[in-house]
Amino acid sequence: MSGEDGAGAPTDEREEPFRSGFACLVGRPNAGKSTLTNALVGGKVAITSSKPQTTRHTIRGIRNGPGYQLVLVDTPGLHRPRSLLGQRLNDLVRETLLGVDVIGFCLPCDQRPGPGDRFIATELTELRRTRKVPVVALATKSDKLDPDKLAEHLIAIDQLGDWDEIVPCSAATGRQVDEVAQVLASYLPVSPPLYPDDVITDEPTVVMVAELVREAALEGVRDELPHSLAVVVEEMQPREGRPADDPLTDVRVNIFVERPSQKAIIIGRGGSRLRDVGAKARAGIEKLLGTRVFLDLHVKVAKDWQRDPKMLQRLGF
Repeated sequence: MSGEDGAGAPTDEREEPFRSGFACLVGRPNAGKSTLTNALVGGKVAITSSKPQTTRHTIRGIRNGPGYQLVLVDTPGLHRPRSLLGQRLNDLVRETLLGVDVIGFCLPCDQRPGPGDRFIATELTELRRTRKVPVVALATKSDKLDPDKLAEHLIAIDQLGDWDEIVPCSAATGRQVDEVAQVLASYLPVSPPLYPDDVITDEPTVVMVAELVREAALEGVRDELPHSLAVVVEEMQPREGRPADDPLTDVRVNIFVERPSQKAIIIGRGGSRLRDVGAKARAGIEKLLGTRVFLDLHVKVAKDWQRDPKMLQRLGF
């Protein structure tokens, strides 16, 4: 380009400032929060299940994009609690909301907005009013609806509250996942990155191991069991005397249920189901740790642990 065409001329274009901060995904149980977190991060940092109340901890997943670092906090689903565990999970969500820069309210497209969504919408509206926290409504599982039905669903979401933006997306197909990241990141404060760019989660390894075991144990069980199942990693250490080029990690895990009948479900006939749980969990743990794993699973009964403050504390709630 010649000088007459403007080469070397001054420009008003300025580089956008880097943004970094925390975004919290909330919604009723099974709204697609964990699946969306994994899709945004590009790796498995939150367990997923078709059962409600799968998430028990706030899992931080980190997405690095052009000009931003988005630290995603996945939470248990907000719900009307029926036990001490339920109350503590709700308290965990509310505590998390006090420390984030933007909130993503997940509303699944495969279900019409109901009382649970209105319950959460009321809480978020109050938070938005008192703390001025931006709230972006995310119509998750958008691949479940045709365009006309999706438009109706978006109108229903709009009527739930006064949201800063509404974005349909599908973590399963990847549709609009990048758009979700960009929209959430636009509300973050100007800040340098909070984590190194090669980190996707700050969750302790021992917690990730426990979550992988719990995810495997939740597959194909009866509806009442997920609420009654907790996992604790009792021991995780390298096997002594192994050659450097073939390390082995010993992992001992306790799976807690509330009743002997639930223990029988987890173990299965002749231990068949527990072996399947171990095989699936071990594959995920080996990928996480980068070594072969000897996984030792034990199923124990802790009667009514969801209502026992001492057991809740022991189990990390």
